[in-house]
Amino acid sequence: MEIIKTDDFLKIFRNLPKEIRGIYLIQEERFKENWRDPRLHIKPIKKLPNALAFRITRRYRAFFYFRDESTAIFFDVDHRKDIYR
Repeated sequence: MEIIKTDDFLKIFRNLPKEIRGIYLIQEERFKENWRDPRLHIKPIKKLPNALAFRITRRYRAFFYFRDESTAIFFDVDHRKDIYR
C-alpha cells in the first residue's frame, strides 16, 4: 500500500509529541501491510464522505481516504478531541 501524506498532515505530525509520532510509525507499518488489521480500529468518519480514521492511541487518530485500491491519502492527524471538529 502506498501512502501519500498531505502538507497539512506533515505539518501537524511534526508538532505531535515524540511518543505519539513513534507509535504512529508502528501503526503506519501495520497499515501498509494490511489496512484491514483490527489493531488499527478503522472507522468511517460520519461528517466526511469516503474518509476513514484509524487509531494511533486511545486519544490520537489519523484521517485518510483511498485514491485507488493501492494508494491512501493521509490528510489529518491529531488528538481526537480536536480532529473531529
